[in-house]
Amino acid sequence: MRTRREFLKVCTSIAAASQLQAQSASNFKALVCVFLFGGNDGNNLVVPLDTAGYTQYAAGRGNVALPAASLLPVSGQGKAFGLHSRLAALQSIYNTNKNMAIMANVGTLIKPVTQKDLQSGQAQLPRNLYSHSDQTSQWQTSIPQGTGGTGWAGRAADVLRFAYPSSFTPGISLSGNSLLLTGQFTTPTQLGQGGDFGLATIGGGTDDLARQTALQQILTFDTGMKLIGAMSGILGAGLKNAAELQKVLANATALKTVFPNTGLGNQLKQAAQLLSVRSALGMERQIFFCSQGGFDNHSDLVASQDNLFNELGPALAAFYQATGELSVANQVTTFTESEFGRTFNPSSTAGSDHAWGSHHLVLGGAVNGGQMYGKYPTLVVNGPDDASNRGQWIPSTGLDQYAATMASWFGVQPGDLPTVFPNINNFPSHDLGFMKAG
Repeated sequence: MRTRREFLKVCTSIAAASQLQAQSASNFKALVCVFLFGGNDGNNLVVPLDTAGYTQYAAGRGNVALPAASLLPVSGQGKAFGLHSRLAALQSIYNTNKNMAIMANVGTLIKPVTQKDLQSGQAQLPRNLYSHSDQTSQWQTSIPQGTGGTGWAGRAADVLRFAYPSSFTPGISLSGNSLLLTGQFTTPTQLGQGGDFGLATIGGGTDDLARQTALQQILTFDTGMKLIGAMSGILGAGLKNAAELQKVLANATALKTVFPNTGLGNQLKQAAQLLSVRSALGMERQIFFCSQGGFDNHSDLVASQDNLFNELGPALAAFYQATGELSVANQVTTFTESEFGRTFNPSSTAGSDHAWGSHHLVLGGAVNGGQMYGKYPTLVVNGPDDASNRGQWIPSTGLDQYAATMASWFGVQPGDLPTVFPNINNFPSHDLGFMKAG
């Protein structure tokens, strides 16, 4: 039984949804998360190029420092910085198109933390701060006190489900299970990279069709057991979504944009192809999850990251180009996440170890680009931004603020932000300004 308060809240949400739909009959927007599994070393993603800044950088990084001459110049907050040499295509999007922004020193936070808070022992910190599994979960859930059952993007889809109803799920993972896309009412669809949907082993023959019909009958059989019923519902919905995708993609126009034949390139190509059939699916909101692994570089950082960024940069640039081809560049925002940054001080094996805050990239036509947001850390071990004695940067910006800025652009109303981000009111700003209005 619903309480009167819950009933009124639902009615209010429906009324607000009707008003939003009346304002725009076709107001498509999409968010695309690219998760860098392993903990990307942001210290070599964006490097200061002014004389004093680079001198600090080179002294602290030692044998994992990148040569200044190899870096690609960009500006941020009135200073000179350089992107990694493998990100040339992104440099153009940042400098020329001004459709990419750098978000400096972001990390999981319950509330803002200073070095003084840490030294006093009074800081309220995320659970298991340097753990891969915990921090991967927290970046996807935005619940740093523990492990959450739903992701922030899934909760965003939940609060928008009345405003932008669709028979097809808004969350699509192209990289396995995604906690990010899971909501209380939103169940993501997981697709493989090979272009096959549904049950690949069931063909089109008479026997195969009979097997598929039998499976559908089993899924609708009432066992009286809630767990089996829920599982059958999820599998049934997945088969339905797969069949719907197969149907609309069969009539899709092939993309002219050439994507690199890499793991991330193929994921983003598939995301672009799905964007091309958004109208056929009746979608006004979509959220995609893609990923790239291999960023846990405790050794041989420079060579490893060179290969990783050589995959990341071209794939992101191709996807940005494809959104232009599909005339949705202003309606699609792509952003990076990673469970944590790396120590500024190198490891004994020319790598870097688990740390905290790191830098991230946001790109798309709706991005106020060509700028750096947040506060770039002081690159000094034991300096004012160090949580330890190795350059584990204390985040100057919380994940909640980073994600809430995009969620607000996506359509989440101010009153719903605490539902999506339970700790958002602990932070002074809910909008960091890197997204254009509308």
